[in-house]
Amino acid sequence: MRVRIQFVQLILILAASFVQAADADYKVVTVIPAETLATAQAVAPTDRVSDQPISHVESAEGRLGIGVVHRPTIPPGGPIAAIQHHKQSEVYRVMAGSGVLVTSSSMIDSVAIDPDGNIVRNLTGPSDRGVIEDVENSQEIGTGDVIIIPAGVAHGFSQISEPITYMVVRVDPDRLVALK
Repeated sequence: MRVRIQFVQLILILAASFVQAADADYKVVTVIPAETLATAQAVAPTDRVSDQPISHVESAEGRLGIGVVHRPTIPPGGPIAAIQHHKQSEVYRVMAGSGVLVTSSSMIDSVAIDPDGNIVRNLTGPSDRGVIEDVENSQEIGTGDVIIIPAGVAHGFSQISEPITYMVVRVDPDRLVALK
């Protein structure tokens, strides 16, 4: 009996060291200098939406991506073009500009984004584009604000009064987006 208990203890010790070693693989710190974000902001085309991935790293929770998104002005009153990511949550920190962010749990005219295309493979994972008709939340955002958008929430802008640029952190728990 004593040998069996010692054997079980040994297995538990080995298993614990394996878990610690596996977890240690993800304990690499990544620093993205402010200059890198500022450069991405400066080179973004001003006349269209641009989404520049800066880095994607592995973590114990999945992949984490950092990028810089720029959007030109949008006058109020038009249809609200939106996107909905199925598996990926996002966190924005507005670097410059302002607009009205609109969210909803649903979209009309929803179409899947090409699963083999750049957007799905390198930025957002599986996602749909559509139009928000049933606005559930509308919030003015501006420089310095931080916004958390959970996976499955349709989001877009009903108005952008001054071109908006934001850093985006993408949380990819299923590791669907390629590493950069």
